[in-house]
Amino acid sequence: MGSIAENLESVQARIAAACARAGRAPGAVRLLAVSKTYGPEAVREAAAAGQRLFGENRVQEAAAKIPECPGNLEWHLIGHLQSNKAALAARLFEWVHSVDSAKLLETLDRHAAEAGRTLRALVQVNVSGERAKSGLAPAAVPEVLALADRLRNVQIVGLMTIPPLAEDPEAARAHFRKLRELRDAWAAATGLDLAELSMGMTHDLEVAIEEGATFVRVGTGIFGARAKPAPETEEA
Repeated sequence: MGSIAENLESVQARIAAACARAGRAPGAVRLLAVSKTYGPEAVREAAAAGQRLFGENRVQEAAAKIPECPGNLEWHLIGHLQSNKAALAARLFEWVHSVDSAKLLETLDRHAAEAGRTLRALVQVNVSGERAKSGLAPAAVPEVLALADRLRNVQIVGLMTIPPLAEDPEAARAHFRKLRELRDAWAAATGLDLAELSMGMTHDLEVAIEEGATFVRVGTGIFGARAKPAPETEEA
């Protein structure tokens, strides 16, 4: 692979090409650089090349890393969040992509209020039904969305999903399409503006964009191979 700057340029070119094929404006899709397991020096290099949005999986790792990075970056939590880490997460992140329960949503709202902050949240949906995947079953999502009017410091703005691992990017298409269809149905039923769809990684970002992704989560395509295998929430 090339340098981080070269890799970023390559990924942005892939995003632009996919948007053109899908008849979408390139600005409709934002690149989230997944810096999980990479040190602050890698983040600083990406930031120097113009990248501003970064995703982390673990709250404790982010707490150690963020102070060592430029202060003008926007941080997104994309990994599973335990309620006992919600207070710290509410102080560190602007976005949480992995809300998977009503309890977590209410806890985040309380801690964001205590921190004097407003967070944007995405509800993670287990579209595939895989037991190993985090996220809510589709049938459980409306109950969580119904909390939106009671929240004061967390705004539900969309959905996230992680499809089953597959070598063929096309294998993810049905899962991405299903998330978009569910989003459209829930938005119509609730009146919520669920504009954001966080889906797609290094190997399948084109398919995700064609199916409506507004965030693609790319780690190895920017920073190179990780030192050890990543669990299912560590976006590649």
